[in-house]
Amino acid sequence: MAALLIVTMLATQAFAALADTAKEPKKQRLTEEQRIIHVLNRLGFGARPGDIERVKSLGLENYINQQLNPEKLNDTVAENKIKDLGVLTMTTAELYEKFPQPGQLLRQLQAKGMLPADLAEARENRTNNQNPNNQNPQMPGISPQMAGAPQQPNQPPPPELNPQNEKYRKVLQEYYQQNGLQQPQRIIGELQASRILRAVYSERQLQEVMVDFWTNHFNVFANKGADRWLLPAYDRDTIRPNAMGKFSKLLLATAQSPAMLFYLDNFQSVSPDANRGGGGLRRLLNPQAPQQQQPRRGINENYARELMELHTLGVDGGYTQKDVQEVARCFTGWTIFQPRGGAAAANALMGNDAMRRNGEAMRRGAGTFLFNARVHDDGEKTVLGRKIPAGGGLNDGLTVLDILAHHPSTAKFIATKLVRHFVSDTPPPALVDRVAAAFTKSDGDIRETLKAIFFSNEFNSPEAYRAKIKRPFELVVSAIRTLGADTNGGPGTHQWIARMGEPLYGFQTPNGYSDAAESWVNTGALLERMNFGLALASNRIPGTRVDLAKLTAQDKAKLVDESLKLIVAGDISASTRETLMKQIDEANTNDAAAKVVGLILGTPEFQRQ
Repeated sequence: MAALLIVTMLATQAFAALADTAKEPKKQRLTEEQRIIHVLNRLGFGARPGDIERVKSLGLENYINQQLNPEKLNDTVAENKIKDLGVLTMTTAELYEKFPQPGQLLRQLQAKGMLPADLAEARENRTNNQNPNNQNPQMPGISPQMAGAPQQPNQPPPPELNPQNEKYRKVLQEYYQQNGLQQPQRIIGELQASRILRAVYSERQLQEVMVDFWTNHFNVFANKGADRWLLPAYDRDTIRPNAMGKFSKLLLATAQSPAMLFYLDNFQSVSPDANRGGGGLRRLLNPQAPQQQQPRRGINENYARELMELHTLGVDGGYTQKDVQEVARCFTGWTIFQPRGGAAAANALMGNDAMRRNGEAMRRGAGTFLFNARVHDDGEKTVLGRKIPAGGGLNDGLTVLDILAHHPSTAKFIATKLVRHFVSDTPPPALVDRVAAAFTKSDGDIRETLKAIFFSNEFNSPEAYRAKIKRPFELVVSAIRTLGADTNGGPGTHQWIARMGEPLYGFQTPNGYSDAAESWVNTGALLERMNFGLALASNRIPGTRVDLAKLTAQDKAKLVDESLKLIVAGDISASTRETLMKQIDEANTNDAAAKVVGLILGTPEFQRQ
């Protein structure tokens, strides 16, 4: 109870301090060490032990230029950390085969007469034991227990607790193991681990920050349909290679990314007048195949709207609903070859002759971008006042992307987001204008645009120092780096990031996680952050290990000073230090070190960057 009271009091005080930075007196200039800390926090995920001294020896400007050219930096340590994460190097088709969705796999095996008897029996028992009379009349298909109603005596347990479900899962798990298959949730688990490991161990810190920035800017939600299988390629082939290049190239890569096409439904967008006839994929492989009638579909505007509102122009960027409609027409036919993997796993297990004869392309190409001219609206369009002639095919979409990438509103929108991320939640208008000008002058070169920020007076001002609140991902990674901890980037870290509100690839809507403090600063969130710090310092996060043996002081005041030097380079306000001294109770040295470190990780000085 006493420990909880301490944490709650410090979290409340931290909340008050984080919520109001405007009243804090600012120095006229940052010291050399403060500038280095500032750069390590903003261009990366914080300082590891010894980083401040290394940057001081190298020179701050040289360090920034190194980070702007990450391809020249050796990153062996980070690459070795992720080398055993197999999903990172697998094609989408291989992921469909290796990590099949259980329901789809079983349906395919059953259709082909390949479903093992024990699995078929377990599946049937599981279905039969879900009592259809035990449903909530207001919520069809949902049992009263799942809906929150009290359970009545002698009623069967809710479906998720039914022992038949457990038997089904066990038989299914055994089948997966016997056939070298794995459950699909592992895909996102390994992808999350790779993001954490790279952020913690990579020498290319700015590269990882920009991967995080663009992944959020071009948000894709992992739990929408096939996106779980499509996201590894999105990270590897779309975001990472383009995070520091030309914005136009990054925009094109996202537009042709199966993950984005699926998430925003463009893979289903077709001209209502197109001659679709059925069996589209089958006919692409065999043009002589007979047509089959399919349900009519039409144009989907989701991607067109988000492309302009969130990816380029911004909500006030000067487009109209008519432009949304015209852009959607331009992207009809931008789709995905076998978007859900089809019968990939079942066919791979069967190794049937038909697949070997003429379907190898289906196996290799599943989940890749495809332009289907047969369903494209090939009429004339007008986008933002510019006519796009009829008959353009794929070039219609390419023309739209070129218009948007070079539009003045895009320069302003991207500049504003970058300045908000790297400088202040309230972007200085003059700096935004200069950064937008650098974006335009360099033809959208992200590196040159970032230079305009990093070498600006506003970025290097006392007002920008510790003015940003770390989002949960940034907080977890920076805490691990600061303490020189070792981590496997596993579920222990994923769960804490999620508990604090930012599960990676877990934001459902296209706008992505907020970059402003108001979304992250409240008493409940600060309490979770404090609990994370204490859990980390006490080695209660599985897969992550902290060694506090270097903190040897026996005296409480000296222990606090040692810890402050390690975590915030000793740069802490008198009021925060006074609060710490009041809240740290007497304990044996080992317990005291973990408690002191944990509490410092929850201070405003560490929570800010």
